[in-house]
Amino acid sequence: PAGALYGGLPRQAAEELSLQPQRSEEAKAFVSGFLKRSMPKMKDEAIQDVLSRKAVILEHYAKKRKKQRRKKTKSFTAKQRREMRLFEIEPEQQRYAIFLPLHELWKQYIRDLCYGLKPDAQPQMVQAKLLKADLHGAIVTVTKSKCPSYVGIKGIILQEFKHIFKIITKEDKLKVVPKLNNVFSLEIDGFISYIYGSKFQLRASERSAKKFKLKGTIDL
Repeated sequence: PAGALYGGLPRQAAEELSLQPQRSEEAKAFVSGFLKRSMPKMKDEAIQDVLSRKAVILEHYAKKRKKQRRKKTKSFTAKQRREMRLFEIEPEQQRYAIFLPLHELWKQYIRDLCYGLKPDAQPQMVQAKLLKADLHGAIVTVTKSKCPSYVGIKGIILQEFKHIFKIITKEDKLKVVPKLNNVFSLEIDGFISYIYGSKFQLRASERSAKKFKLKGTIDL
């Protein structure tokens, strides 16, 4: 059986390959070690028995990698965000002119969203898109309200939360306007859309999956 497994290279071939021929004991030791590594579950006697009767299929045992548990990233709680003042706009930043470029970006975003906002665009389609769009940068006006002091407030939406809009006016005043019991209008390229705040009490990220009725009412 040993002769069938390995043998010495011819002298001429060994010289061409610049190999030093191994002695028979070294060759046997190498083959024995190689077979043990390739068939670790078998004993020496079993290996010899298999070699004497049939061909051997060598196996490769890959080490199992331990699955690394992904660490869950902890987000800040609402209380922590308030304490860190993450959503507060510094007084020196509360200037209307600073956010006009944001409004221009918003208009381009809406035009792209509404396939160019062509004059023959269906108002219902524009309204449906606007109700689900990101409103940061939009200029809105409070047109109706249960609280008369809110009527007429107009400015750029800087922040939208579930129940309120934060709006910067042309007078550089930051207004916090509740959505509840207020109707807002916004205009872009001749299209005027109305937002009924009482039906709009969602976070901006939640509105994309919300189904809105295009006509709303409000008790004033």
